[in-house]
Amino acid sequence: MIERIKELDRNLFLLINGWNSPFWDTAMYWLSDRLIWIPLYLLLIYFLIRYYKKQTIIILLFVAILMFLSDQTSVNLFKNIFQRLRPCHEPSLAGLVHTVRDKCGGQYSFVSSHATNHFAISVFLIPFLGKKMKYFTPLILLWAAIISYSRIYLGVHYPGDVIGGTILGSALGLAIAIICQYALKIPKTKSQIPNKFQD
Repeated sequence: MIERIKELDRNLFLLINGWNSPFWDTAMYWLSDRLIWIPLYLLLIYFLIRYYKKQTIIILLFVAILMFLSDQTSVNLFKNIFQRLRPCHEPSLAGLVHTVRDKCGGQYSFVSSHATNHFAISVFLIPFLGKKMKYFTPLILLWAAIISYSRIYLGVHYPGDVIGGTILGSALGLAIAIICQYALKIPKTKSQIPNKFQD
């Protein structure tokens, strides 16, 4: 059963990774870069300040805690334990993987830290900004999904790595958001939580 899942994961990776072009090589390379999103992060901080004033300090403290937990968990509790080679490091896929600018990253791939981190911060922010800004929830989740997809396109992660990172990041983001809401004494209602996390 496990081998069958790995085979499906590998085949899906090769399919997605094979949909490439010079334009998308450039686009996905920059979409996957952390520094290019600094303006977005600053914009999100601006909206938090606008809606939550001094409480933003506490929210950002929880964001820092979340990012630390997300990054360390994805590496130390998953990558270093499962030790699944990245597609671009996998000998059996030599010559089959499309990479961009010869970038491959670290040795191990499960789970994707990009997917974990971006879904963690996206899900965390939904209870705070999702009820304040129209379309925030679908847009922030789409943003995390596109970045996660870019990791498959760039040849550094299997779809299973991204799915695992999505689940892990979403769980961490939701848990820390609930704790943060409690710390802020913000009444929590079902409307503040994404539908998929409700009963």
